[in-house]
Amino acid sequence: MSEANNIPVTEIAAPSRKVGFATMTIIIAFVAYWMSQQGSVTTSSEIRITDAEELEGFSSEAWYLPDDNLFGFVEIPTGEFTMGSNPALDRLAYENERWSSVSRQGTVSLSTFYINRFETTKAQFQQFVDDKGLNVARDILEGDQIEPVSNITWPEAVAYAQWLDSKLRDSSFTPDPLRKLLENGGSVVLPTEAEWEKAARTSDGRTFPWGGQPTSEFANFNASAKRGVGAESCTACANGLSDMAGNVWEMTRSPLQDYPYDPDDDAENLGENALWVMRGGSYADDINNIRTAVRGAVDPGVRNDTIGFRVAISPH
Repeated sequence: MSEANNIPVTEIAAPSRKVGFATMTIIIAFVAYWMSQQGSVTTSSEIRITDAEELEGFSSEAWYLPDDNLFGFVEIPTGEFTMGSNPALDRLAYENERWSSVSRQGTVSLSTFYINRFETTKAQFQQFVDDKGLNVARDILEGDQIEPVSNITWPEAVAYAQWLDSKLRDSSFTPDPLRKLLENGGSVVLPTEAEWEKAARTSDGRTFPWGGQPTSEFANFNASAKRGVGAESCTACANGLSDMAGNVWEMTRSPLQDYPYDPDDDAENLGENALWVMRGGSYADDINNIRTAVRGAVDPGVRNDTIGFRVAISPH
């Protein structure tokens, strides 16, 4: 496992890859195993969100997702973007951000997807826990309910996304654009690292979500604790997304592998060797670790206060 602040991760050898159905099979297996273990957990969460505890800007009728016409999901349109880092433009770049031996950066084309404006909050995760009747450690969910949930494992994050997928499919209140994507083969998932990076930097290849220059105005880093999602407005940030730099690292559904990025790749023996890419840095990191191209990695069973996630709706 590569701890949240231990990057670059180039010293970790990515397992060999092949095209196929293996990744989804392993994801389902991870989640099924985790769900089966919940009955053995003896420390129950006693945190409950009551009707009197309305969270401003979030809807209690929509699983505490953002209270707007797309439940906080932002459309990222079809198109190309530049992935990876060029040290001539970004002096903080790590070697594992290099595209290949002959090219510093590469071009990736993605179909339209949606990503949530905010990191997944404690309140949102609590809805999942309550609905499924799960037991989790109390300290994971106590405190400010609009803080990003952390100290959860990769399978737990995947399980939350699968639960939200079923809720959006079954609800008559699901916004039409989201429903259409789901009906046409899309799913609520953790974003791939390519989806995450495109959302964070747009087509102009910016080093930080707000542009090319470092600043502490829009990001929670070099700090001692998390803050509530969207605590600082950043109108200049790519796609209007919040906390894509700092606050908590965000897990993705991409297994760690060397560039060039291939969206069709998955891994052999993933259950034994899995390391999942995480993006964005955390409150505990320095400026170099909150850039849009930074690649961290985490073992699926690790719990850490600096690691959380946000969800996307991806076409495949």
